[in-house]
Amino acid sequence: MEDEYIRLIFGLKLKQIRTDKNLSLFGLSKLSGLSKSYLNEIEKGKKYPKTDKIIILSEKLDVPYDNLVSLKLDKNLAPIGEILQSKILKEIPLDLFGIKENNLIDIVANAPAKVNAFISTIIKIAQNYNLTRESFFLASLRSYQEAHSNYFEDIETDVEKFAESYHLNLNKRITSTDLEDILIEEYGYTINDKELRKHDNLGELRNIFIPQKKILLIDSTISEAQKTFIYAKELAYNFLNINDRLFTFPWIKFENFDQVLNNFIASYFAGALIIPRKSLTEKLTQFFSLEEWKPLELHKIIKHFNCSHETFYQRLTNILPKYFNIKNLFFLRFTHKLNSPEFRLNKELHITQQQAPHANRNNDHYCRRWISIKTIKDLEKNSKKRPTFGVQISSYVNQKNEYLVLSSATTDPFKEEINRSVSIGMLLSANLKKKLNFFKEDTFEKKLVGVTCETCAVENCKERTAEPTRLEKQKKYKKIATTVAQIISSYS
Repeated sequence: MEDEYIRLIFGLKLKQIRTDKNLSLFGLSKLSGLSKSYLNEIEKGKKYPKTDKIIILSEKLDVPYDNLVSLKLDKNLAPIGEILQSKILKEIPLDLFGIKENNLIDIVANAPAKVNAFISTIIKIAQNYNLTRESFFLASLRSYQEAHSNYFEDIETDVEKFAESYHLNLNKRITSTDLEDILIEEYGYTINDKELRKHDNLGELRNIFIPQKKILLIDSTISEAQKTFIYAKELAYNFLNINDRLFTFPWIKFENFDQVLNNFIASYFAGALIIPRKSLTEKLTQFFSLEEWKPLELHKIIKHFNCSHETFYQRLTNILPKYFNIKNLFFLRFTHKLNSPEFRLNKELHITQQQAPHANRNNDHYCRRWISIKTIKDLEKNSKKRPTFGVQISSYVNQKNEYLVLSSATTDPFKEEINRSVSIGMLLSANLKKKLNFFKEDTFEKKLVGVTCETCAVENCKERTAEPTRLEKQKKYKKIATTVAQIISSYS
């Protein structure tokens, strides 16, 4: 273990022993002859006492020396030990969430036994569900995005500074050629589009960056939009002086949370460069003011920018909350392998509210009434494999909230025989209806949806692919509880 964690564990143990003996810091200072400020620094993990000082503490507190210096923690502090030994606090920049590591440890250390039991339970759940570092870090990143309504003014400003520095006209379509020239001339890049095709097992990779020689290996078969996005990310890393970064797209592995965060920052920068906020805001304002729903006009907006559908939908999650006050929204990405019964939700973002659905680890079947899944099915029926679009109002059984959901599906650009859809859902509030001039009550198809088939109460559902087993189990136990309550009441 690192010296810092050894100091922290010693400090936690000393504090626990002191409080168990009803000693204040002042009291321990008088008892041991060590200064109160020195003992305070030990307990906070800032200092580790020398052997002679540990012997004094051992004698005065009547605790064996070996027990005091041991890294083993008792049951109350064991969860903290697990957290410290996992080094998870080191890997996550807690300052992003306004938290200091020592303060967090101090709060947990002073918490009642029930709180520590709760932490221990969370750790066990994570282990049982095989919660990996990857999923934990991505969940942390998602929480960071949601806490900021997925809008970052500093990155938006950096994009505009970059454009001004390199005389890029953000009112015009940004091309890969525009960005390639800057990478080569300004940052000394060499771009190679032949090497990756020599390696059959690298079919899913679109680029590899070799930092020592500033060589960017890029797949020659990628689309213009993909190439532009990759170049924009590389420019972000250079312009923002980001060194701790990932070197492949899609990424294969990461060493720490900073790399995950920096990948997000570079991706945000790329999206904001390709789809500038001013231009998108103006176009959306015009679109929202239309008297009638015209999906072709929305397609024209997407086509105006040199981007993928996913980049456009994700960009909406930045702009809608900030500039249109549409804050209750979610983003979903589903994938589907041809002829497979399973649809996977592998990317999600929920702003303001925790709207369903969320990715689940129970292997449940997602509701087939979702427009996100319907657009994928429509794509797979389309022999020309053109992108498919859909829109619907989704409402849940026994819930008042309704969501206007826009979705589009395309073949996966990275994997063969995989299709995917991206969707953005907006809470159908009075504010949203007012914003969308074209909205009329009968404009869009309405669907009663569930989250998964196993938990769905929709009756006579033709799209159902599994029985509502979880819901039936809940009803069964509810009936048992009602009967038990009646029996107890009859004897009262």
